[in-house]
Amino acid sequence: MKAGWVTKKLGDVTTKIGSGATPLGGEEAYKTEGISLIRSLNVYDDGFRKAKLARIDDEQADGLSNVIVEPHDVLLNITGASIARCCLAPADSLPARVNQHVSIIRPIKGKLDSAFLRYLLISKSYKDRLVHTGEEGGSTRQAITKAQLQEFVVEYPESLPEQQRIVGILDEAFEGIATAKANAEKNLHNARALFESHLQSVFAQRNDSSAVPIGDVAEVFDGPHATPKTVDAGPVFLGISALQDGKINLGETRHVTPQDFRQWTRRVKPQTDDVVFSYETRLGQAAIIPEGLECCLGRRMGLVRVNRKRVDPRFFVYQYISPPFRKFLDSKTVRGATVDRIALKEFPSFPVSLPSLAEQERRTRRLDKLRAETQRLEFIYQQKLAALDEFKKSWLHQAFSREL
Repeated sequence: MKAGWVTKKLGDVTTKIGSGATPLGGEEAYKTEGISLIRSLNVYDDGFRKAKLARIDDEQADGLSNVIVEPHDVLLNITGASIARCCLAPADSLPARVNQHVSIIRPIKGKLDSAFLRYLLISKSYKDRLVHTGEEGGSTRQAITKAQLQEFVVEYPESLPEQQRIVGILDEAFEGIATAKANAEKNLHNARALFESHLQSVFAQRNDSSAVPIGDVAEVFDGPHATPKTVDAGPVFLGISALQDGKINLGETRHVTPQDFRQWTRRVKPQTDDVVFSYETRLGQAAIIPEGLECCLGRRMGLVRVNRKRVDPRFFVYQYISPPFRKFLDSKTVRGATVDRIALKEFPSFPVSLPSLAEQERRTRRLDKLRAETQRLEFIYQQKLAALDEFKKSWLHQAFSREL
């Protein structure tokens, strides 16, 4: 144990550990206004998020009188994929209750500072321990029980002023990191918006005299209507998630056996420069089959094989993912109870703007150059965001290794 630090069970340094419940009727029972009901989707390590904050009335709140949230309470997610996310209770969202997926942890005043405990619990070593605790029950769903939290051991400075000194250092550091992160996220958004803006300008002023139905310049094929069994290696199976910003992300693909590949490409075998697109969910996504990729299509995917004497497939894809064409697709979308789709039989009649082939190639080269620069900037900003996250982890590690 570090000098001046003590080791205690949470149950010995808290006045309350406990979670609530969801009112009878579930989400349909929530109100448009009233007392806050804090759920796991509101609790994040970087702070409380008000988005989708549920509301309940006084009668429903009375049924949760044992989980009244107080200022400075520590909130911890105790079930599911968000297990071990942690934040402080937001004063501006009180009065509040918690549901069964969130636990209130209320430290004893004068003994353990709430902000210190929150920083402690989001540090890597403690979060790893909490996640491991949630897996100990052997259930397929992770869950941390009240008894486990009461027995959970924490180490902290016995001196409250020392706890508050560490909190002050972390607050200042995290405020600077948050500002830098907000700037990097803004720059990342601006880089992506720049390319979207250029696509808008290239395809917004469509010359109606050059517009032709897709079916006049291309063959349109439907993919299979089922999904083959996937395996660890073999020909690539393209699902909708692999279509990202006009390209195929091979990190989002799976594989099929050679036997299944032959069966699944009997109707249509994708070739180099064919264009694949989604006609159900994630509409407005398309990509070109790169050279050398042996693949078959997933469900809800179509394929366009353009006439290369009239259409540059790269220009076709850029037009397909452009804001004007996505807006046109939206007007043709059939809204379903669970999914949105476009009627594939109508797809060949959809118009595309086709200037001369030389002009298509000129615009495509310009778009290729801009996209490469945009992706370079995105990579820089994403690397900066990753570095800032590591910086936060480093500060927390120093704090609880008594290096601050």
